[in-house]
Amino acid sequence: MRAFVRQLRPAVVVLVAMTVLCGFVYPMVVTAVTQVAFHDKANGSLVKHNGKSVGSSLLGQTFVGSQWFHSRPSAAGAGYDAMASSGSNLGPLNPDFLESVAKRVATYRSENGLAAGASVPVDAVTASASGLDPHISVANALLQAPRIAAARKIEESVVLRAIEGATSSPALGFLGDGGVNVLRANLALDEG
Repeated sequence: MRAFVRQLRPAVVVLVAMTVLCGFVYPMVVTAVTQVAFHDKANGSLVKHNGKSVGSSLLGQTFVGSQWFHSRPSAAGAGYDAMASSGSNLGPLNPDFLESVAKRVATYRSENGLAAGASVPVDAVTASASGLDPHISVANALLQAPRIAAARKIEESVVLRAIEGATSSPALGFLGDGGVNVLRANLALDEG
């Protein structure tokens, strides 16, 4: 029995020590470092407008109306539901996928006054892998600019400035393409 107690005691001590170290000390240190070094990102990258949180620069949201930039479609629940983040998992030859994309293409062309055969950016008619992407392509934003300018009764140059101000460069300066953050672009339009 003594041998058992002699072996049990160090095991319990190590268990308690590792629980304190890994369960309390390490998370507190990581939280403190992120709050100091990455305060905005650690708190959800919230976007404030007139002192009020209106969204996150990392999560898309739905904008309805011709006066707004429209986000890309979302496969996350009823639209940009972070609890249901996922893609549709429909392959490029799936009939349901092809039908929904065809409907979105027709709607996009109609909303933006495009000709029947006009090219439509892929991000305008397909969801991102997470279903939460807050960005649209610059091409998508530029095609929406005339509709927004007409709906707001403003010069198209104002809309183009909003696009420019909300456009991020590619990751590391060369990976992928830049994107337009829809929330930031729409807030820029409201600010004039």
